[in-house]
Amino acid sequence: MAMEVFSIGLSRRGPESFFGALRDSEVKRVLDVRLHNTSNLAGFGKAAHLPYFLRELCGAEYEHEPLLAPSPELFDGLKKSRTLSWDAYERGIRELMTKRRIEERLDPGAFAVRTVLLCACADADRCHRRVVLEHLDAAWGGLDIRHL
Repeated sequence: MAMEVFSIGLSRRGPESFFGALRDSEVKRVLDVRLHNTSNLAGFGKAAHLPYFLRELCGAEYEHEPLLAPSPELFDGLKKSRTLSWDAYERGIRELMTKRRIEERLDPGAFAVRTVLLCACADADRCHRRVVLEHLDAAWGGLDIRHL
């Protein structure tokens, strides 16, 4: 049986949409995969506030997992200096996840709890969280990936 794993972005979402999607999907664990989890235009998405809101509004726990975040070089190349194309960035994320051996360092059993990977990007198609989940599915198998 496939294990459902979700992904969600903060950008262009208000709190009602964000927390409502998590609650409707019965998510119980939010794995924050942002490189910078303290600076976000959405105040509710800052790491200082998110654990409280998740616990109170969704009954979910919060974890920050830097192992799944992009490197500063990749992030800056795509977002700041814009020297990387999306294709080059995606290749870089795939290589980074392989180098970090995330499939060995994470416990697949932890994903038995309904988990969502959280990033700032609105569109999962152009976000590293999709690449990370595809990498884990290729290594572990049996993930049913759903983008909220």
